[in-house]
Order: sequence, then structure tokens, then C-alpha cells
Amino acid sequence: MRETPDELHRLQALLDASLAGSTAHLRSIISSERTLTAEQLTRVLTGMCTLALSTVTAKGEPRISGADGHFLHGAWHFGTARTAAKARHLAARPAASVAHLRGEDLGVFTHGTVEVLNPLDGEPAADWPDLLAYFRDFYGADTFDWDNDVVYYRLHPHWMAVFAPDFAKLVGEADDS
Repeated sequence: MRETPDELHRLQALLDASLAGSTAHLRSIISSERTLTAEQLTRVLTGMCTLALSTVTAKGEPRISGADGHFLHGAWHFGTARTAAKARHLAARPAASVAHLRGEDLGVFTHGTVEVLNPLDGEPAADWPDLLAYFRDFYGADTFDWDNDVVYYRLHPHWMAVFAPDFAKLVGEADDS
């Protein structure tokens, strides 16, 4: 868990507001008994989490692809090749949605707007050096030409919902019943 108390507070407020503003149908599936708190979510989303990333083409057609997601400081971070179609889509239309699913045990659904963390032209994000150190440690320092080959994004969420019927199962704790 890398989140500060303030980041956890903001994430909890987002989770609460997102669920409260959702349809009755969604609230019938994701209830207070079948979701996670911000603190629980950050305990579950560690390391690399495979994301289904949704972008939109210039014609308004949806496209979905996979991405390595890292949940850091209360937001999804992911990268791709600078030449990938999804990089072109996000450069022109930065709205995106991601889903992280683990069978019927966990579903994390997020809508938001991406920020480019390491643009070729312009200043990188203020926290890019720390994030780059994390990614180099995770993937290996020599895996990519980190300056030219890959572009990293942070998804600033405006909506996030979590389906998780059994937190203990997700963290490998024994059921006390």
C-alpha cells in the first residue's frame, strides 16, 4: 500500500459518491456487503493488475485492449508503446475506462481522464521520477528505452465502483465462521 491518509480519504469519497450516484440495478449488485473500502482495495490491488482499457477512435467507435495496470496513490497507472493505437486514441481523446476482473471474486471499474506522465515534448509529471523508479524496479531498468519507447498514463478517476463479495478470500485470510 503506497497511499497516504489523504489519498485514502479521497479514494473512499470517490467510491462512496460513485456508488451513491449509480443506478438501482448496479447498487443491487454492488452493495455495502459486496464492495471494498479504499484501504481494503489498496491491499488487494498490489503489483501488476491486468486491465481491460477502453478508448475511442476518431469515428467514435469503442476499442478495448489489455494493459499492465498498477494501482498507485489511489489511481491506475499504465503504459504502452508510443506507436500503439491506444496511445493515438488517448492523445486525441483522453477519456478512458478500465476494468480489472478476477473471475467472480473482484471487479474494479473506473472511468476518468488520462494524464501523460512522460511526454516526449514538455515536462514530465512532477512524480514521474518516483514512478519511473517503481516501473524500472518492477520491469527491469533495461527492458525499454524508457525515454522514447513507452508512454505512461495516470487515469484520474471521476467514477469507480468495486465488486468484491469476499475480502478475506482476496487477501488469503481464513474464514472465521
